[in-house]
Amino acid sequence: MHPSKDAPAGSGTPARPDGPLRSDAQRNRERILAVALAELTRSADTPLSAIAKKAGVGQGTFYRNFPHREALVLEVYRYEVQQVADTAPHLLATRAPDQALREWMDRLAQYAMAKAGLAEALRSATSTPRGTLTKLGHGPMSSAVALLLKANEDAGTIRPGVTPDDFLLAIAGLWQLDPHGDWQARARRLLDLVMDGLRVGAPGPDAPTQETGPGTPEQES
Repeated sequence: MHPSKDAPAGSGTPARPDGPLRSDAQRNRERILAVALAELTRSADTPLSAIAKKAGVGQGTFYRNFPHREALVLEVYRYEVQQVADTAPHLLATRAPDQALREWMDRLAQYAMAKAGLAEALRSATSTPRGTLTKLGHGPMSSAVALLLKANEDAGTIRPGVTPDDFLLAIAGLWQLDPHGDWQARARRLLDLVMDGLRVGAPGPDAPTQETGPGTPEQES
């Protein structure tokens, strides 16, 4: 007998394969995730049986990949966060550092609003929202932010010393916006304020590099 859609969650860790999957198994897994993303974004309460049926896989195949609801939702979440994080190096390769940072912030806002249904599925499916979820999202997102901040600090376009945690706390208001309201204007205003704050104290592109080692001459008064 297979677990029901409300089967109790295990450790809260997404069910991910330990080694490479066969091509057909990999296609099944990717199809399940694609369908789950669409269905859970539309309705947080979509039954797992409906997701399996729409993905065209049997119940056995489905539960081998995702033994319970929490495993599926967490894996969808992890995959989506990684997609957002992966845009950071692409933007830095094609934009000036400050433009790349600001555009990435817009993409993060679009993700947050478009995936409001997925966020509700996360809240209802997971038993440790401030533990497991934070851990899953923190790595890729922090790495993307660190990359963008370093590029801007090196270019002199933001104040030095801003950490990824500083940045993520500053934009936390995004998650309070109503996706059914006028979120675009409110998100733009919030992110412009954050960007303005990051620019305060920026040394500029032509600022000399500060040396802190021994032998650095002291500034004369």
